[in-house]
Amino acid sequence: MVRKNILNPALAQVASDPKRPKPPAPRGAVGALQSSLSKLQENAVQDIDPAQIDDAGLEDRLGDDHADHRALKDSLRSYGQQVPVLLRPHGKTRGRYEIVYGRRRLRALKELGMPIKAMVRQLSDDELIMAQGQENTARRDLSFVEKASFAAQLEAEGYARDTIAAALSIDQPMVSRMLKVGQAVPLKTLRKIGPAPGIGRDRWLAFVKLLEVKGMRTRAFAFLDTPDALTMTSDERFDAIFDRAKAPAPKVTADKPRALRSAAGGVLGDIRTGRKGVTLNISNKDGFAAWLDAEAEAVIAELHDRWSASRSEDEQ
Repeated sequence: MVRKNILNPALAQVASDPKRPKPPAPRGAVGALQSSLSKLQENAVQDIDPAQIDDAGLEDRLGDDHADHRALKDSLRSYGQQVPVLLRPHGKTRGRYEIVYGRRRLRALKELGMPIKAMVRQLSDDELIMAQGQENTARRDLSFVEKASFAAQLEAEGYARDTIAAALSIDQPMVSRMLKVGQAVPLKTLRKIGPAPGIGRDRWLAFVKLLEVKGMRTRAFAFLDTPDALTMTSDERFDAIFDRAKAPAPKVTADKPRALRSAAGGVLGDIRTGRKGVTLNISNKDGFAAWLDAEAEAVIAELHDRWSASRSEDEQ
């Protein structure tokens, strides 16, 4: 005996005939009942295995504060999860979910081996971004640069500025300021700096202005790869690169010529760095200078390509 669908008998007919067009949404009392049941289900808090949850949305956290993570785990272990996260059903895999917001709680509960309390809602990609952005706005611990980075990621994904403004609950001028920062500093570099919670909008905008000076990016960001940077807080790392960007560029004085040698140790010539550039002097006693003169354009172009590639990798 086939059980009838008490809310919509037409659904049983569709199930037996997949080619049949989808029936219109029910109206009246039946439609209202279905709508109420759907809303109840969306607002119901469920216990879900964290292993069933995949990432989704955009990156809204820069760096990882180990002390905060430990404190969150201790709180969840002692008092349990008080605020549910938001999930949506996975678009391609039945029985799996995608996280909308609550990533830190998800990670902590996964490490603790505890189920996660979540609300599950059907959301489009646009609705997911909007929900994530509005959740970010409500969180006091999200720094200015984290919001700026989120805005830049949204624009890179093709979202219009009015959508970005709505997602972050800000006006258009603030969107422009955030994008100046989020687009001027690559996400890879922002991860190295971290959230810099004590650094506000004005100092970030001043820093971005300093980066417009030719060569300043490489000079300022190089510090982030030093051992000293690893021992600093995020705010201190920002202060360090900000100070380097503010400091006047060191004066370049003419160096003494440095000998250039072949792999066998023979002297090929010399090289000198001065205020106007680099001077190369190659001896022509064995014909190498004449060959280099003929091949100079291709050789210099290849070296320039290698330099450009390494620079691009640093800025990603």
